Amino acid sequence: MNLSHTLQTVARHLPQAPAITFAGRQLTYGAFEHQVACIAGALRNRHGLKTGDRVAIVMDNCLEFLPALYGIWRAGLAAVPVNSKLHPKEVAWIVGDCGAKLIVATAALADTLGTFANHAWPRVLIAGTREWMAMLFSDPIIETENDADREAWIFYTSGTTGRPKGAILTHRNLLFAAHAYYADIDFLDAQDCMLHAAPLTHGSGLYALAHIARGSHQIIYPTFEPQQILEAFASRQNVSMFAAPTMVVRLLGHADAGAADTAGLKTLIYGGAPMYTADLKRALTLFGPRFYQVYGQGESPMTITGLSKAMHADNAHPDFAMRLASAGIARTGTAFKIVDADGKTLPAGEVGEIITRSECVMAGYLNNPAATKATLRKGWLWTGDLGSIDAAGVLTLKDRSKDLIISGGSNIYPREIEEVLLTHAGVLECSVTSRAHTEWGEEVIAFVVRRPGMDVTAADLDQLCLDNIARFKRPKGYRFVAALPKNNYGKILKTELRDWLQAETPNG
Repeated sequence: MNLSHTLQTVARHLPQAPAITFAGRQLTYGAFEHQVACIAGALRNRHGLKTGDRVAIVMDNCLEFLPALYGIWRAGLAAVPVNSKLHPKEVAWIVGDCGAKLIVATAALADTLGTFANHAWPRVLIAGTREWMAMLFSDPIIETENDADREAWIFYTSGTTGRPKGAILTHRNLLFAAHAYYADIDFLDAQDCMLHAAPLTHGSGLYALAHIARGSHQIIYPTFEPQQILEAFASRQNVSMFAAPTMVVRLLGHADAGAADTAGLKTLIYGGAPMYTADLKRALTLFGPRFYQVYGQGESPMTITGLSKAMHADNAHPDFAMRLASAGIARTGTAFKIVDADGKTLPAGEVGEIITRSECVMAGYLNNPAATKATLRKGWLWTGDLGSIDAAGVLTLKDRSKDLIISGGSNIYPREIEEVLLTHAGVLECSVTSRAHTEWGEEVIAFVVRRPGMDVTAADLDQLCLDNIARFKRPKGYRFVAALPKNNYGKILKTELRDWLQAETPNG
């Protein structure tokens, strides 16, 4: 089934229900569907695009994003949402790699692309212009094709190491993810609303699909502003929101967080990076057990395991602390296991690579058969993440395999150390990585951001580690920094931290 059919069904049933709100402008579901049908007609008839062609979406969060996305699908085309914070050279690489026949952009980003004169862009269609408005009067495309296995969304990885790869997500993949949302996270209907303060080109946009298919109200913000989000929790009902852990931490740090009225908050879904236990405990204290953690990747979008609201709330469980630090259990319809380098399943408690299979797993990487072959093996997606599973099927993530530290022949998982460091009241953020050591192979180094107005020393943190973890795991050095380098989705760039260390005097 084409994803745009889900919108069509809702629009017929609830044409006057609010669908999208942005900056005081609103579309009903009837208007949303009409725009989608007309955009699809314009893409086919005015712009000459053919079934299977790819359209890059280079847009900030805006009212036009979702109509553009669904219009692309209604036309039988594939969408390639591009992170709006990327440099024009990075955008150019993605546009060239996917062979986009058209770019849909917001005005400011279109201007940025125009300054990159060395690249021959395909035609750029700017949202909100006269040309865009003319599309809304094109002959509509009403019928949808049965194209469940056709490309729907080419999801380019964040590219923290090397060039990003384009994971091919089909309509079937994304419909499965939506159905898993209903099975595992929440029942949805027209009484729900979804806040989008994270980029629609990433996880927030992917979760819009489940909400649109049930007639939920999509409330879009241009950026993430904690005050605005807290006000929405107080003024609206049945609010859901997808947030990176760094966004949750910013909410917790807002001056009004402790006194805010959160009665309207239904579910805060977090994922994409580790949520440290100390932060999560504080979040549960301030907002209550309204959290759902998702673990997944662009290659299996946010649908491998989940830590449910019930598991967040069950503080009487004997393994409650361990579960808060975990990634939960397999999502409905998914399977995962822990394996060694040869693919042999490891017993409970042993650390190995996480592999998964489900209807959500990508079809492969675009234009990259070698990477596809390395990642999709014998029906399983090899995630590159390390973890262990307990007897109850609960997954605990350790680290990316590339972030594993081997010092003196012992495996050290940075997240375990980070969890300990974050229990110190003076630590706002931290990240643990390694640098080469002539005797031990690697040594552990911790980068620490102090909490404003509080003092913490290397000696303080060293003692904290000695009190909580094995001596060989503790950092051999601390670097106090003003901020940690992050990509546009809030993930800490450990590659940059390693580069900083490499620039220092060896073992100094």
